[in-house]
Amino acid sequence: MKVLVIHGPNLSLLGERETDVYGKLTLEEINKALLESAKNEGVELEIVQMDSEGEIVEKIGSARKSFQALLINPGAYTHYSIAIRDAVAGVKIPTVEVHLSNIYAREEFRQKSVIAPVAVGQVSGFGLNSYLLGLKAAISVAK
Repeated sequence: MKVLVIHGPNLSLLGERETDVYGKLTLEEINKALLESAKNEGVELEIVQMDSEGEIVEKIGSARKSFQALLINPGAYTHYSIAIRDAVAGVKIPTVEVHLSNIYAREEFRQKSVIAPVAVGQVSGFGLNSYLLGLKAAISVAK
């Protein structure tokens, strides 16, 4: 089984950016933990980080050919990208949305996800564990 992991905009700044909100873990450390978890589950991962909405849409569109699940942290696109929402809906790959912070306890504009209605689930507010729990969920629904 292959799972595509997409980190959205600004996630390359993890560990430096708003550490009071997102924690001190770097994206590299998150990826390392994901790869270790995937190895333990016997699953192959492809991990990408993209700042551009169009690149994310293209990556999701091409994923239907070779991935059985998608784990995505859309970053700020969570709240307004109909293009990413439509790509997720269109490929019909079980998708789990993840967030390091609890988006529902943050600013009002961050409390709505346009992606969640087309995802099989969402995990938010648990830092690194949001990704690890999301990966387990994605694997279980794709089997």
